[in-house]
Amino acid sequence: MIALILLLSGCAAGRTDEAAAPGELVIGRSITIDSQVLGETRRINIYTPPGHGPEGPPLPVLYMPDGGMQEDFHHITGIVQVLTGNGTMRPFLVVGIENTERRRDLTGPTSDPEDRKIAPRVGGSAAFRRFLREELMPQIQQRHRITGETAIVGESLAGLFVMETFFVEPALFDTYVAIDPSVWWDRGALAREAAARLQQPGQPPRTLYVATSDERDMQEGVQAIVGALGQAAVPGVRWHHEPMPEERHSTIFHAAALRAFCKLFGPAAAAL
Repeated sequence: MIALILLLSGCAAGRTDEAAAPGELVIGRSITIDSQVLGETRRINIYTPPGHGPEGPPLPVLYMPDGGMQEDFHHITGIVQVLTGNGTMRPFLVVGIENTERRRDLTGPTSDPEDRKIAPRVGGSAAFRRFLREELMPQIQQRHRITGETAIVGESLAGLFVMETFFVEPALFDTYVAIDPSVWWDRGALAREAAARLQQPGQPPRTLYVATSDERDMQEGVQAIVGALGQAAVPGVRWHHEPMPEERHSTIFHAAALRAFCKLFGPAAAAL
């Protein structure tokens, strides 16, 4: 009897030790790109939905600035995982671009001296867009089975980059999700130029979803852009403005991304 008790105790201890052993929690993988455009090495974090391995069906791609592990990668991939799991969103490959100099990469040129105070270097959005187009997107195409469908999501200054890209390089993505975009940049130049840019010939079909919080600076610029979109009525350009006055700038990203992904990326996406 004593021997049996000792044996059972040993088994229990073994199970406890095994259960307590540390393990890795893996939600994706990271790669690095030695960027000739930016002159630096950039870390890229990639999330693949469960069941979509190398031999699985090709996936559309959702790109996100602010995509570092200590930035917004976890919570955006969490939304994608939940919505994909419950069938309210199609599976997407999520590509997060980790920041090195955020305010340099996500802002365009500015004539406002106050804007230049936010960082030692600003105004690098054109180079960052070139990095996406010439270096990152070809790498993703080479490494993963993807469809031709692309989207980008960003909030605050990343939202500004999304909005700027929608106007200055409209064919780069199919879908643009801008959440509380900082369109006050350069004294609201993007809003002032929106109507003229929409009148340029050869506008490609694309979709814009923009959400705003209770921040007045964000609301005013977006309202001007929305007005220009409504007046231009460009064929093939779909857009939706989602006012969320119950949210602050610091709280809107998660709630707005959830709404946007359901509306835009559902199995049968609703009309905007």
